[in-house]
Amino acid sequence: MCRIEETSGKCDYKKQWEMKIKIFGEGKVEKLKNSMVSRPRMKLWMLRALTTILLWTCFIQLMALGEMFGPKFLKGWPSCFTQSDSELPLVAELSSIPPKLILPPKRLYKNNGYLMVSCNGGLNQMRAAICDMVAIARYLNVTLIVPELDKTSFWNDPSEFKDIFDVEHFITSLRDEVRILKELPPRIQRRVDQGMFLSMQPVSWSDISYYDHQILPLVRKHKVVQLNKTDTRFANNELPLEIQKLRCRVNFNALRFTSQIEELGRKVVKILREKGPFLVLHLRYEMDMLAFSGCTHGCNSEEEEELTRMRYAYPWWKEKIMNSEMKRKEGLCPLTPEETSLVLKALGIDRNVQIYIAAGEIYGGASRMAPLAEAFPNLVRKETLLRSDLKFFQNHSSQMAALDYLVAIESDIFVPTYDGNMAKVVEGHRRFLGFKKTILLDRKLLVKLIDQYQNGLLSWEEFSDTVKEVHSNRMGNPKKRVVILDRPKEEDYFYSNPHECLQLLDEPLRRR
Repeated sequence: MCRIEETSGKCDYKKQWEMKIKIFGEGKVEKLKNSMVSRPRMKLWMLRALTTILLWTCFIQLMALGEMFGPKFLKGWPSCFTQSDSELPLVAELSSIPPKLILPPKRLYKNNGYLMVSCNGGLNQMRAAICDMVAIARYLNVTLIVPELDKTSFWNDPSEFKDIFDVEHFITSLRDEVRILKELPPRIQRRVDQGMFLSMQPVSWSDISYYDHQILPLVRKHKVVQLNKTDTRFANNELPLEIQKLRCRVNFNALRFTSQIEELGRKVVKILREKGPFLVLHLRYEMDMLAFSGCTHGCNSEEEEELTRMRYAYPWWKEKIMNSEMKRKEGLCPLTPEETSLVLKALGIDRNVQIYIAAGEIYGGASRMAPLAEAFPNLVRKETLLRSDLKFFQNHSSQMAALDYLVAIESDIFVPTYDGNMAKVVEGHRRFLGFKKTILLDRKLLVKLIDQYQNGLLSWEEFSDTVKEVHSNRMGNPKKRVVILDRPKEEDYFYSNPHECLQLLDEPLRRR
């Protein structure tokens, strides 16, 4: 096959040169000798060249024979010359490797200073604030420092931004809009350490002119400005379309949860999907919500006292004395588990559907949940579906809320029992994903109908028909935000219905 023939053991290079002399002739010998630099070096070079040629010849012959007759392990190796059928899986595997991420080009601008942000509240309250602050930083031409998250709220969550969101994606995906840094440059940090910066709380529901005329001069003067309590500091309406679209881009694209949270979210959804459709119930009947809102309907006297003590324990909860029944009749209280069970049955929700409870610990425990569990036996929670997988999330309420958020936007139906921040932001995200079914409960009317039914003034058929009729147009359908001049708090919240970023009835749906 491929052998080096030997005559008398070793090759006699002297005889080879004598043959060459005869071929060239006597007259050319002297010329050839003079052209040589060094006979030993030439011998070594020729030996290497000859060996290389022979080895490549052997390799090519082996591959050719392997293709025809060789064993399977030979056919598994890729060939530089031919592509056999056995190589197709390898080619397919290589082609499945995602292409290198193409980052948007950096936006170049004259930096007016640095903006630090301290968010307050729960996860979704902070999420909306982050979107607002990115848009503000963009239009003030300042450098944004990755926001700080609230660690002093009721939940006492020590999570940092990087524990909840993918920091690298957040920074790189927005680099064509605004420069974002993980921390201040050392020179600027020294100024902050020396107290040479301004810390302030911006005015609520302000438009871009407020930030342009009031905040920007302060940034230029102090070089570093820290904005505190950043929730609802940007208007819902009357903002340039570019700002509204940027808020959506941050919310629906840049704010990606960490890979660990995303993976657990997919795991929960997969478990639920294997058993059929599922409904996510944001049951906001938790101790902090009841204490904050002053709603005690369904609680005994001891529980009422406990909730009152909690309300007084947090000085930033300004309202202390509240009339629970009056608030309930105005629709300002979350529905109780018992009231929720009646509403879901009246809406015609299948008794056997899976209901995922997206909430913390329900106040009153199993006894308070009994009516809902009896009406809908397939109640599940992340704690029962994941068990040991949640050990890393213990005492990290924002990471738990992030998991609930992922499951909520993927559900077949989403039902919030109170219009808090999670309910609003999830509603807006589901609209963005194609107007997924979100039942927006009219609590003011519902508590009136529930009281009439329980007092025997309405039959079940009358109660159920009225509930269905009232909510037929409250399913997260396309609509414009309500604008109320001079009363921004009463307007539709931007993040519950960011219609500038949605494709409505006459346009193709936009997805990310």
